[in-house]
Amino acid sequence: MLSRYTTLLLITGIFTLLAIACNNGKPATDKTQYVSKPAKVSAQTWSAPDSNAIHNDKSGDMIRYGKELLAHTAEYFGPNGTIAHLSNGMNCQNCHLEGGSRLFANNYSVVAASYPKLSFRSGKMQPISQRITDCFNRSLAGKAPDTNGREVQAMIAYIKWIGQGVKKGEKIKGTASEKLPFLTVAADPVKGQVIYMAKCKVCHGVNGEGLPAVDKRAYTYPPLWGPNSYNDGAGMYRIGNLAGFVKNNMPFGATYKSPQLSNEEAWNVAAFINSQPRPHYDQHKDWNDLKNKPIDFPFGPYADGFSEKQHKYGPFGPMKKKV
Repeated sequence: MLSRYTTLLLITGIFTLLAIACNNGKPATDKTQYVSKPAKVSAQTWSAPDSNAIHNDKSGDMIRYGKELLAHTAEYFGPNGTIAHLSNGMNCQNCHLEGGSRLFANNYSVVAASYPKLSFRSGKMQPISQRITDCFNRSLAGKAPDTNGREVQAMIAYIKWIGQGVKKGEKIKGTASEKLPFLTVAADPVKGQVIYMAKCKVCHGVNGEGLPAVDKRAYTYPPLWGPNSYNDGAGMYRIGNLAGFVKNNMPFGATYKSPQLSNEEAWNVAAFINSQPRPHYDQHKDWNDLKNKPIDFPFGPYADGFSEKQHKYGPFGPMKKKV
């Protein structure tokens, strides 16, 4: 019989070998120093309800229709949509993965329980329909459908269904994207380009143009910049949001339990993607109360003395200390 101590050493050695094997035979390294360590999450882990349990009635039909619209938005509202031509050809599901059911991928778990709520960006109380409107205007770089129409109401029905049982104010693990610890240096678009070419271009294209579906109504892999991508008013244009999303979901096959990029790589590739051209959105009414403006919002004015460039790429630690 092996001693408890010997057994522990063997287990530790096995995990070390596995880590090296997953890094092309080299010990995993991430030499960049961080301002803070990731916080331990004590909130409960959420899981989406089974869509097979949706009732076969009129209310169930609306929920299923809402799920279809969110998963294949471009089929209905894209440049060649069957209902209207309101968006850029991306789907809501491109940012809210797996129909808004995936952890650390902007899932819908707490959305219904959170609205109506005060939006610090607009400074107004907003209904849940405004959340959908914002996504169409910003992430889909288009115009929102009628919020009283059947389609938006179906989306709301699905969002309420998937968030059933979640109470207002309840803490859920993995609701948005992970807040990665800050680097002590600015995120580097040049280093990010190297990572992009090695890990991302196979799906999203050398020029970030994405891969159109065969029918040209949507994208198999969405564009990450250019005229058909999210505009600079979208949440993904904030580098902190994009870096956390990338870390836990990209490249293909990555999950929050099994990421393929280091924190530094995620920050840098996010910096590269958001340094590329994309549609502009009029944001002069956003964040009128400067003390509520996120530190990674890349357009002034600001309540502090830091530059727009630092608010876009960091380092964010000094700014956080002044908040």
